Amino acid sequence: MPRPGSIIPKAPISKLMQKEGAKRVSEGAVEALTSYLIDYASELSERAAKIARHSGRKTIKAGDIKIAVK
Repeated sequence: MPRPGSIIPKAPISKLMQKEGAKRVSEGAVEALTSYLIDYASELSERAAKIARHSGRKTIKAGDIKIAVK
């Protein structure tokens, strides 16, 4: 369960980093990656929302995200 005020739980991020080859992962590394992911997801969400509005929709769809990534 995420800590109060956190959007992304830290444990899955740590497990992901270990799965990708890290033998040990510091709390600081997890915090840094989590912070980056939240910032990136916020930017993508904002772009996708603009795309959806431009298409006359209120709902963000998978295609909007794919376009926003490009």
